Amino acid sequence: MSRIIQGNCLDIMPTFPDRCVDLVLTDPPYLVNYKDRSGRTIEGDKEGSWLIPAFQEVHRVLRQNTMCISFYGWNQVDQFSGAWRAAGFRVVGHIVFAKPYASKSRFLRYQHESAYLLAKGMPDLPDNPPSDVMPWQYSGNRFHPTQKPVSILSTLIETFSKPRDIVLDPFAGSGSTGVAALQTGRRFVGIELDRKYHAAAEQRITAIGWQGRGHQQERWAA
Repeated sequence: MSRIIQGNCLDIMPTFPDRCVDLVLTDPPYLVNYKDRSGRTIEGDKEGSWLIPAFQEVHRVLRQNTMCISFYGWNQVDQFSGAWRAAGFRVVGHIVFAKPYASKSRFLRYQHESAYLLAKGMPDLPDNPPSDVMPWQYSGNRFHPTQKPVSILSTLIETFSKPRDIVLDPFAGSGSTGVAALQTGRRFVGIELDRKYHAAAEQRITAIGWQGRGHQQERWAA
């Protein structure tokens, strides 16, 4: 089972059974009303009313003793942290991805991305835990204005899941998590609201050998 579905995760995740996913790795909107130089925007990036219900669903569909890894907007960390805790997650780690370039400069030169490790229950400790500071590789943002590099997602997937596990990304963007999951021998379920980014995700995943079928919602089969 691997698929990417076009639609709103608040509508789609409630159709999934309880405890059917082994890892969630996601890059939700940062609540900053972002627009890149070419004018591309991100759905849901203006306000965070979706945060708590989305992560409540993420918590429900995760199996017990598993992990959610979520990027977040550092200047909206209070909203993200509140939503994660309200959903039932426990913070067990924080990763800083150090960029060799500044994506923006204001009071500081912004040269990092960051993500929290959120536990449901008591996940096993990894045999070879990665550093909490990782080097960043520029993706080029060809398919999405905030496209994450597959290399760092692959490291996280290999550390916090097993081959054939199901990886979910409810904010799939252009499908980088799906590419990383399939390349590391996992199964993948992605949800993306924006039709053009969903189409890009299907294109990328198809290019690595899986025929995407995301325009219709299929019956869940683990």
